[in-house]
Amino acid sequence: MLPEHLKKIKTLGDLKESGYQRQSIKDELRKNLIAALQKQQPVFPGIIGYENTVIPELQNAILARHNILLLGLRGQAKTRIARLMVELLDEWIPIVQGSEINDDPLFPISRYARERILEEQEDTPIEWIHRQERYVEKLATPDVTIADLIGDIDPIKAANLKLSFSDERVIHFGLIPRAHRCIFVINEIPDLQPRIQVALFNILQEKDIQIRGFKLRFPLDVQIIFTANPEDYTNRGSIITPLKDRIESQILTHYPKTLTIARKITEQEVRLLPEQKQKVFISALLKDLIEQVAFEARESEFIDKKSGVSARLPISALECLVANAERRILLNNETSTSARIADLYAVVPAITGKIELVYEGEQEGTLKVAYTLIGKAIRTIFLQRFPDPEKIKKAKKNSPYQNIINWFNEGNQIELLASYSETQFRSSLYKIKGLEDFISAHLPELDTPEKFIYMEFILHGLAECSLIGKKELREGFSFNDVLGSYFNLKNISLEDEDAGPHFN
Repeated sequence: MLPEHLKKIKTLGDLKESGYQRQSIKDELRKNLIAALQKQQPVFPGIIGYENTVIPELQNAILARHNILLLGLRGQAKTRIARLMVELLDEWIPIVQGSEINDDPLFPISRYARERILEEQEDTPIEWIHRQERYVEKLATPDVTIADLIGDIDPIKAANLKLSFSDERVIHFGLIPRAHRCIFVINEIPDLQPRIQVALFNILQEKDIQIRGFKLRFPLDVQIIFTANPEDYTNRGSIITPLKDRIESQILTHYPKTLTIARKITEQEVRLLPEQKQKVFISALLKDLIEQVAFEARESEFIDKKSGVSARLPISALECLVANAERRILLNNETSTSARIADLYAVVPAITGKIELVYEGEQEGTLKVAYTLIGKAIRTIFLQRFPDPEKIKKAKKNSPYQNIINWFNEGNQIELLASYSETQFRSSLYKIKGLEDFISAHLPELDTPEKFIYMEFILHGLAECSLIGKKELREGFSFNDVLGSYFNLKNISLEDEDAGPHFN
């Protein structure tokens, strides 16, 4: 709501008496950034992992009053950063009442505003606009025209006003003139046709625009932010060199560098209902595994690195994980449960839609690639947290896993189905000789729910290291000795409908 002291400023004369001083939007952003830094206030709240890389460069660009190009793969918070810059604007600014391009009453640039001020002088009415109204965003697509961005002659306006097409007042302004004194964002600039990119030259440097036969000296005051994938990484188009040369600051974004940072981002963005958080316990181990799937995907030879793997993958995956656990509660008529390693395989739909495969990946198939990524994530985390079986073997030491392996080698096997109730799940794990003792020896401080997740995790980790066998069932997995698993695989038909985990 407009503050009371601003409600009293209704005309150009009132504005002058108030001592209002005009400033460009870049000076406005600079002034407010300086104030925020001096008070040690957060400048881009909610942007995690860029504290020592992207954010300092953004602050430098704002202090230098530059237009900005944010260059990075999908899911790297480029658009969010642009939208957060609105918070560095003054909360309210005055405009000439009725101006379609936010004319500053002290420095009008449109014919409408100039003529109105000339006619009404100090009595020219003004209005106030909030900073949230000063953000304009356009997704660059091949069908965007110069008329969309700059403007065109409006025959309807000419007819209504009874003006000829040679009159400046028949012009219909495009998005950029209407973003005067605003932040204007063009997302995915390489998708914009080169001839349209050329039209931006004068706006960035010479401050004039051309619409049909009109050449207007328009000192537009716009903070322009472009976003794009790295030019070498896209086959859809490119940013033409002269345009890139006119963008003063180019800032490279990146994916989270550690699991800890990635988890903070996911926990901030994930959309879980209060009842889901209350009913489903999510181990820190599972959160790390989900993030590791994204890390493995970014390094996978089956996935197109030029496309990238969005930070949205682990966010959607965590939501799927909790949903599968919640469904188990409903089916078993329970009040609560713990998310399990088996639930990881229910996140496959969140993976397959967010990866683009190269030729080798297409040959493997999307589902198989997704299962492979989950398996690699399990193996990576397992080897980070527990003794490496291969190193133990090479050092000719006694393996801490031997009792567990021996239990399977004696012909025992176990099924862990995703549909098992909590009681069935725990009783099944208790059957395995040496498993609980191993967890107690290596992680004695674990709470009860976490302990069973780690017990299940050890089985998957040993299977990924080929020390015990693992067979995919319709609703989960069975574990047995390695030799028995090998013969089971030999007997599975390629057309067996039950092959592969399903969660129906």
